Amino acid sequence: MKTSAFVYPWDVIGDPGAAERIAGLGVQQVTLASAYHSTRALTPRHPRHRLVTAEYAAVLYPPDPARWAGRALAPYTAGDWAPDDAYGRAAEALEAAGLEVHSWVVLAHNSRLGAEHPGTSVVNAYGDRYPWAPCIAQDAVRAYLVELAAEAAVRPGASGTELESCGWYGMAHLHAHDKIGGVALGDAAQYLMSLCFCPACREGYAGQGLDPDTTAAAVRRALEPVWAGGDASGSGLPAVERLIGAGLAAATLAWRVQAARTLQEAAVAAVRAAARGVSADEEARPFQVLLHADPAPHRGGANVGVDPAHILSLADGVVVPCTGGGADTVLPPFAEHAGPDSVLAANLTVVTGMGGAPARLAEDAARAAALGATELRLYHAGLASGPDLAAVTEALAALRRTDGAPAPGR
Repeated sequence: MKTSAFVYPWDVIGDPGAAERIAGLGVQQVTLASAYHSTRALTPRHPRHRLVTAEYAAVLYPPDPARWAGRALAPYTAGDWAPDDAYGRAAEALEAAGLEVHSWVVLAHNSRLGAEHPGTSVVNAYGDRYPWAPCIAQDAVRAYLVELAAEAAVRPGASGTELESCGWYGMAHLHAHDKIGGVALGDAAQYLMSLCFCPACREGYAGQGLDPDTTAAAVRRALEPVWAGGDASGSGLPAVERLIGAGLAAATLAWRVQAARTLQEAAVAAVRAAARGVSADEEARPFQVLLHADPAPHRGGANVGVDPAHILSLADGVVVPCTGGGADTVLPPFAEHAGPDSVLAANLTVVTGMGGAPARLAEDAARAAALGATELRLYHAGLASGPDLAAVTEALAALRRTDGAPAPGR
């Protein structure tokens, strides 16, 4: 199985041994961040630093001024954590080590955008704004995200891209000094807390035959038992229906699916058009477009909820979260609709401290393959400890011996 490791540019720049070390894991590809949200990241092997703080969501390359001229919403350039063309310099080093490079583009997850343009954010049924979550139903936000997808995906040397958060984001968010764990919210309650009631979404609900004020009130009523200590562990659409009724659940989801689907269609089309515009080689392999996705359409976040049949007819494939037994639920719905060339990439965390199990990688990869996975993604080569990476190297070598495949890289 083709295997790619996620990497940040700052994992590579300034570390002359990084690219060869990543290639030595046994991966064939890296998925390199080109547009990324704010984060605080450990760099346990870098010769110059141990912690990188990306203070806000930014592009990790110089954006094209002509592309963004006159637009109210435009990407932010990174600070000293990824200066100048950090993506390009890291990509060159990784390619020189024999690795194929794909871009990694985070879209609807941007706290600075929400802080500076508060009207762009998701607003919940209580009127609380989520500055980290741009509302993808708004025309200006959609135009920004589509343009960002095209520019950040098609970087020099990239032969494909992975679009993360290409859909709804909601309440769930790794925020600074988070203090929202006092009431445990299950999947259904998270969904209700993620429903947006900004002006664009209120209009969207009205188009589904709903009164927005009545709908917001119904959501608040459904959540009252949760705040009072009731059971909030329900998951899936049946649990949502139990909370707000089948009709309301169906209508709100229909609006959200419509907004997400049309954004995904526009983003993928823009990326493909951009890739055609820079390719002079008609014989070259087509630029690959994958989405980070979940087969439950009501889910939001990094792995956005999609309809498997639709997304596999649109993109070249998906990257799905499979850590901790997740493969059993997320892979089969995609495998059912996959074509002979569809990419189903199982994303497995290999950082023990983040819930991963690198010692079990070979076993988990085999399980994912049995469920339909065609490729592996390893999160994350820069964040993992030395022992974690040693376990990854051993597991990938074992998989190659099983497949009879040659060693990757140079």
